[in-house]
Amino acid sequence: MKAAVFLAVLGVSPLALIGCRQDMHDQPKYKPLAASTFFPDGQSARPLVADTVARGHLDDDLEFYSGKTAAGKPLDAFPMAVTADVLNRGRERFNIYCSPCHDRTGGGRGMVVRRGFKPPPSLHVERLVQAPPGYFFDVMTSGFGAMPDYRSQVAAADRWAIVAYIRALQRSQQATLADATPEGVATLQGSP
Repeated sequence: MKAAVFLAVLGVSPLALIGCRQDMHDQPKYKPLAASTFFPDGQSARPLVADTVARGHLDDDLEFYSGKTAAGKPLDAFPMAVTADVLNRGRERFNIYCSPCHDRTGGGRGMVVRRGFKPPPSLHVERLVQAPPGYFFDVMTSGFGAMPDYRSQVAAADRWAIVAYIRALQRSQQATLADATPEGVATLQGSP
């Protein structure tokens, strides 16, 4: 008899629990862009409050986030210090986002190009060697020709790191023995 009562209670318990659910979807709410009688303007979606910025999105440094001066010209200098860590980060990001088209040396013969895509210009042509750092940042931000923009994929700090690494790549292709340190010269000449 006890077993029968236990089984009956066990069988009815899940049904009782299901009937007692009170989920958030049962509460009063407005669907997006639905009409509202609560607000005087008749809209359920509220307009943004003037002069507010979403947390983490205050891009108030024009030069850092656009790569341009207030006059709209590309920056001639980096808006941050270029350190070994910045160059390492730039190399890492360049190899991920840029090398499929530009290859790891910046020559413009990446894997995508070898598969038939139109080649980008070499980053070592005189026009690009002479281009200011802000130009490269703007191209990565806004895109250029067949190159898409990378604004949403690559953070601004990483785009500047890539520009610093591009400068290092350009310097590496045009370096002379006079640019090397004495230790570097000894290594290049095979001396211990």
